[in-house]
Amino acid sequence: MSADAAFIAIALDEARAAAARGEVPVGAVLVGADGAELARAGNRIVEKRDPTAHAEMLVLRESSEKLGNERLTGTTLYVTLEPCAMCAGAMSLARIARLVFTAEDPKGGAVLHGPLFFAQPTCHHRPAIARAGDADEAGALLREFFRARR
Repeated sequence: MSADAAFIAIALDEARAAAARGEVPVGAVLVGADGAELARAGNRIVEKRDPTAHAEMLVLRESSEKLGNERLTGTTLYVTLEPCAMCAGAMSLARIARLVFTAEDPKGGAVLHGPLFFAQPTCHHRPAIARAGDADEAGALLREFFRARR
């Protein structure tokens, strides 16, 4: 199993845990330039009553605190769903080197859809973008979660 697949598998575990807590099932893992895991999280928007408590934001905050630096240069962010504009903006500000995600989000995503955040001339830092993992599995988690709530 490649490192990308292994970290996406961890992110999927975080997404499953988020769903079990009643949160939208999105998970993320941030990995340092040395390949060591810095932080992992699933969405905690409902739990924290915080609209910014997306999995990506939580791992960026925890990692910045752990490293004592708002710049997370050389890191790779693994996430189960295409990031939204807020998360893409935070990744740019943190100087994330690489973004790896699984499922596309045509409605709320901002990397391949919507505002195409990293393609904008006002974006000061663009991570390398890659896809890994089973997009069908990540998508099924989301569909099942929302189906149960309708």
